[in-house]
Amino acid sequence: DAQHRSAAGPLQQDWAWGAALAATGVPVLRARLEGDDGAPLAVAQFITRRVAGMVAVGLCSRGPLFLSGASSVASAPGASGRPSSPAAVAVPPARAAAACRLLARGAPLRRPRAIFVAPELEVALPGLHRVVTGQSAVIVDLDPTPEALRAAMHAKWRNRLAAAERAGLRPQRVGTRPAQYRWLLEREAAQRGRRGYWALPSGFVEAWQQAASPAEPEPLLTLRIDQGREPVAGMMFLVRGASALYHVGWSDERGREAGAHPLLLWQAMLALRERGVRRRELGAVDTQRGAALARFKIGSGGRVAGFSGTWLV
Repeated sequence: DAQHRSAAGPLQQDWAWGAALAATGVPVLRARLEGDDGAPLAVAQFITRRVAGMVAVGLCSRGPLFLSGASSVASAPGASGRPSSPAAVAVPPARAAAACRLLARGAPLRRPRAIFVAPELEVALPGLHRVVTGQSAVIVDLDPTPEALRAAMHAKWRNRLAAAERAGLRPQRVGTRPAQYRWLLEREAAQRGRRGYWALPSGFVEAWQQAASPAEPEPLLTLRIDQGREPVAGMMFLVRGASALYHVGWSDERGREAGAHPLLLWQAMLALRERGVRRRELGAVDTQRGAALARFKIGSGGRVAGFSGTWLV
C-alpha cells in the first residue's frame, strides 16, 4: 500500500483491487521485484484464468508498477518526491523488459501458459511481443490549486460547468451502504446494456469496499443530482490512497440538458483533492468509436497518456 501510494499508481495495481477481484472469483497473483540491496524496484498484480481448461493465462493490467529505484538499480528477482503518475519513473526500455521477464519467470502457473503485461509506459519493450496496440487514458493531476485546475479545462467545457452552476444544480454526496448507491449501478447497467461496453464483474463495488483497509478513508465517492425527488445524474469513483478511478456515470435526458456531468466531475475533483488524492483517472479514450465521450474526458483538463500496449512475455 505504501509503495502504491508513493507512486500514485493505477488502481488496477492496488492490493484492494486484487482482493476485490478474488472475492468475485477471479484468481490473483502478486509479486515484488527487488534490487541487489533489497530495495523494491517494481510490484505487479496478475489476474489469471484458464482458457479451454488447458492454457493458464496471466495478465498484469497497468503493470508492473515501477518504483523510483527501478531507473537506477540493477534488477534481480525478489520475493513474492511526488510523481503525478507511475509513468513519471523513467525506466529504460531494456530494463523494463528485463523486469517483466523476471516477474513472468517466477509466476507459479503451470504450463502451457501465456503471461501478458501492460505497463503504464509509452515505450516499446524490446524482446517482447506486442499482442494489443496501445491504449490512451485521461489522467488528471490534482496537485494544482482549484483555480489552476479550472483554468486547465477547455473553454467550452468550463462554460458548460459555469452554466450548470448558474442553473442552481446541487450535487450531493451519496451514502456508502449498498442500498444507498445501488440505484446508480442499476441505471448504469441498463445504459451499458444498450450501448454494449465492458464492465467489471457484478458485485465488484461491494467487494472493493470490503477489501479496503479500515485505516483508509472511505474507498468510494458517489455524487448525485436530483430534480425534485428523482435523480437525474450520478457518478461514482473508486478511491484508494493517492489515486481515484472513474467507475460509473449515468444521466437521463434532463441531466444531460442541464449539464449535470461536468458539475459532478468538478465537484468530485474538489472532494478528491481535499482528501489528498493526487491522481484521478477518467479511463480510456477512443476518439473513433466514442468521440463524444473522449472529448468530454479530455475537455475536463486532464492529460492524455498513451501507453505502448499489451505484451506477451
